[in-house]
Amino acid sequence: MRIKQTIKRFLPGKLFDLIREAVYPEKINIIEDRLNSLFLTYYQNMASSDLNQKTALKNAEFKVYSKHGGDGLLLYIFSKIGISNRIFVEMGVEDGRECNTANLSLNFGWNGLLIDANKEWMESANLYYKTKLGNESVKTATCFVAVNNINKLLLDNNFVGEVDLLSIDIDSNDYWILDSITAVNPRVIVMEYNAAFGLNSVTIKHNPDFHYQETYKKNPLYFGASLKALVKLAKKKGYILVGCDTHGHDAFFVRSDVAKDKFVELSPEEAFYPNPYTLAKFGSVEKQFDQVKHLDLVEI
Repeated sequence: MRIKQTIKRFLPGKLFDLIREAVYPEKINIIEDRLNSLFLTYYQNMASSDLNQKTALKNAEFKVYSKHGGDGLLLYIFSKIGISNRIFVEMGVEDGRECNTANLSLNFGWNGLLIDANKEWMESANLYYKTKLGNESVKTATCFVAVNNINKLLLDNNFVGEVDLLSIDIDSNDYWILDSITAVNPRVIVMEYNAAFGLNSVTIKHNPDFHYQETYKKNPLYFGASLKALVKLAKKKGYILVGCDTHGHDAFFVRSDVAKDKFVELSPEEAFYPNPYTLAKFGSVEKQFDQVKHLDLVEI
């Protein structure tokens, strides 16, 4: 019996509706999808040998600490390409309890740097990881990352050269930050893309003072960059797009030399997923883009 049916069977109708409204949209659906993904991944050796890459990634999605299915996707990707040094850098982590690298550090012995602009969140994250791990293998840095400070921040914290993973989700100048990074040479990059921009090749105009919390009140769909814009930038930096999570949130890139014979390059059209939350709240992707196309956008 499906989860929703089981819960509904034992709860009065009105109470069920109240609980459903209290949970963020599609939460129960996401849980069911992840359980289905776990089942499919466990039995993937019984799947067709010519299973396409997009479907294989979809089946690998699973959430432990990530916002959506990133935990499963990253483990799948690294199972294919191997691990170099178990070092990561992640930007935009809030208190570090729900992010793309928590599973890697807490369960797989990775070391890395967590960056966020909120001091209280970073203090909380620092205490959390020290308590959980009993060491300082996960560093934290409170910083509003910008084009002119990101490389110094990495160098000051001794993160330089090849790292296994770079993850960026800052809801603002994501495109411009990635473009400016030279201190580290990641094997895998995870970038949040703005599904509301559809398959248009655009990013927000660079603004060092951009704060999503303030902009959200005016237009919650104006932030970050489109998948197609990020693909162009990643390709310029030597990476291929291998896939996206089905929630229309993160895009996964692998450095070309590492991806050879392990992954094929997907086009934005092949890999794109819309975001189910914004679809429900703002309408089709086309309608969403209509709400932001008049704002400061840069065509890439």
